[in-house]
Amino acid sequence: MKEFDEIYDKYAWQVYLFLLRLCGNETTAEDILQDTFLKAIENSDKFGNRCEVTTWLCSIAKNEYLNYVKRRDNKNLPIEDREIPYDGDLIVQLEDKEKSIAVHKALHALSEPYREVFTLRVMGELSFRQIGDIFGKNENWARVTFFRAKAKLIEKLKEDSYEM
Repeated sequence: MKEFDEIYDKYAWQVYLFLLRLCGNETTAEDILQDTFLKAIENSDKFGNRCEVTTWLCSIAKNEYLNYVKRRDNKNLPIEDREIPYDGDLIVQLEDKEKSIAVHKALHALSEPYREVFTLRVMGELSFRQIGDIFGKNENWARVTFFRAKAKLIEKLKEDSYEM
């Protein structure tokens, strides 16, 4: 168990920041962080050193976050009432609420895996290699998927008559 304490001390902050960018809520990120490390302890025998520890933990965190979203079931809430992912270091700085809503609507209109790859890269600040590992693909796949997602996002914003 001492080994897991060391892993927690070393990676908890990075996984917390990843979760904070996904959910935009400190309390929720803390709760999911605890669930993530609990799941990691329960499944430590399945790790097998096939990827970096941070990649493995972020993959678990992402799945825990998706489970949280499903449980929360906010599909019928107006977009203003939803938890919108933290956007502190986005490629495009969101200057006002209208612009923010337009970008998030366009992002939510993307199909998978584009939406998730874009979110992991921009909001989760993961490398292409880490994203590829999460999806069981290679780094090049993640890079191509991200750039296609970005192009689709820009195209959707233009369709909605919103210029960036």
